[in-house]
Amino acid sequence: MDSSESELQELRRLLGELTARVFRVEQALNLRPEIATQSSRVDAQPVPSAAPPAVAPPLPQIRSSLPPTLPRISSSRQSVPNLESRIGSHWLNRIGISAVLIGVSYFLKFAFDNNWIGPTGRVAIGLLAGIAIVIWSESFRGRGYRVFSYSLKAVGIGILYLSLYAAFQVYSLVPSGVAFVMMLAVTAATAVMAWTQDAEILAAFALIGGFTTPLLLSTGQNREVALFAYVAILDVGALALAILKPWRRLLVLSYAGTLLLYVGWYSSFYDNTQLRLTVGFATLFFAVFAVAPLLARQGESKSSLSESIPLILALVNAAGYFLQIYVMYEEIDSKATAWFALALAAVYVFLSRQTRARAGNPEAARTVDLLHLALAIGFITVAIPIRLDAHWITMGWFVEAAVLLWVADRVHSELLNAFAVGALALGVGRLLLIDNFSVTRPIFNTRMATYAVAIAVLGGVAWYGSCRKDEAGRTAAAVSVVAWNLLALIALSREVADYYAQEMANLTPHGRWDPSEWANWQHVKIARDFTYSALWMAYGAMLMVVGFWRRSSFVRWQALALIAFTIGKVFLYDVSELDRGYRIVSFIVLGALLLAISFVYQRDWLRLSGRKSPEEGSAGA
Repeated sequence: MDSSESELQELRRLLGELTARVFRVEQALNLRPEIATQSSRVDAQPVPSAAPPAVAPPLPQIRSSLPPTLPRISSSRQSVPNLESRIGSHWLNRIGISAVLIGVSYFLKFAFDNNWIGPTGRVAIGLLAGIAIVIWSESFRGRGYRVFSYSLKAVGIGILYLSLYAAFQVYSLVPSGVAFVMMLAVTAATAVMAWTQDAEILAAFALIGGFTTPLLLSTGQNREVALFAYVAILDVGALALAILKPWRRLLVLSYAGTLLLYVGWYSSFYDNTQLRLTVGFATLFFAVFAVAPLLARQGESKSSLSESIPLILALVNAAGYFLQIYVMYEEIDSKATAWFALALAAVYVFLSRQTRARAGNPEAARTVDLLHLALAIGFITVAIPIRLDAHWITMGWFVEAAVLLWVADRVHSELLNAFAVGALALGVGRLLLIDNFSVTRPIFNTRMATYAVAIAVLGGVAWYGSCRKDEAGRTAAAVSVVAWNLLALIALSREVADYYAQEMANLTPHGRWDPSEWANWQHVKIARDFTYSALWMAYGAMLMVVGFWRRSSFVRWQALALIAFTIGKVFLYDVSELDRGYRIVSFIVLGALLLAISFVYQRDWLRLSGRKSPEEGSAGA
């Protein structure tokens, strides 16, 4: 019995030690308290005194329950770093690096101010420090601290560029060619590191350094060929990286650098003698970034920013290139830019067809395709007012709308329909608000020809909309019919106004008012007002006939609206302004027209009321 009690005590001691070890493991791994509680419950269970051999099984039970729980909980805790861990691992390291660099900078400045280190030594220290920091950063990358490593590389690369800048610009230790080659070597080395380490951020560092190099080595001299050839090499390199790697953002960075250098050079050195060479380089840059959205590799990320980069680049590149061409040719021959606009339209039509043949993401490719098509149409629209003058611009937009409508019908494209409506709206707006026609003959003149083209295009839109048999088509047809009638009325009314304006001008041949012509002038004015009423009544009657003939209530309602407007004019204006003869004719004609229309409605030929006509009723009897 004593031996049994001693064995029991020994087992309790072993169990207590094991529980303590488990507790220390839990504390070290920051486990949830449930496991500690569970272990304590297992440890607190009473051990039977009568059967010592039966006490041993709880030990394997404790061991078997721990392994599945410990890794799961520890991995979940390690995957979510808390604020303390982030501050300690990221921010304190960055602040520490900044503090060290600031301290070293103060020391070097103190040494430079006291002439402890000469210019050559200063540059050498900068180069060695930059290289050392880049090499030192690799040790952190090897241990998994990639962000920290790239931050150190940015500091080291920046020190190298600044040291080479000081060697050339500040101390004149090396010629510009040597400094350029050394900066180019730094850029190339950074690009190689970006490629080997699959780091887009390093490629961005390389581009930033590459585009900064001409600024750091600038001597104030015009070296257009060398500058733009170097920029073209950088752009092609960025395009190559975007093709081989899913690094589309590099294209935006490259375009921004190219645009800044181009604008800076243009504002300082450009003149008309450099036109052809500058246009050639601008076209080269445009071509690189025009094909970039087609060739750039699609990344795994489906973020909205990644998807919008090709669209933004295509739009900004097209607008920027055309603006450059227009500015350069404005003083020489501004109309020549219309041919550039048409050429760009052809280029984007070609790119649109190439986009359709692309493999990969069909939705993204279709979006780029539609943007290219929109740019092509936009350049055609811009070319018309540049090349043409006066009402020919309006006619050009109407013709463009007709062509777009026909193409949209052939290819079943809603986008082209929208552009056709846009071109038509531009034409109508210019026709009504801007165009100022000077006509010498009635009806057969340029104004009526322009209105006729507009009416013909609106008729095509109405026909096309009625053939679609959907809500959008019916709406387009209805709006087109209304616009058609309004334009026809406006055109005829302006013909009346011009005819009588010429009659009034004939009464003052020398531009001087003759009081003796007052009676004749008043007679012409009265005749003009009567002609307006007669024109509108005749047009309303014509619409009513068409409405009954085509069995179209929509046309009949337009006729009723125009007739109601004419009634208001006759009763409110003509009765006080027209003389007795015109007044009599106006009322008689209007009354006869209203009676005729009323009779047609009373006969109910179109069965509008749902009742039988009198003839049908008598025949049935």
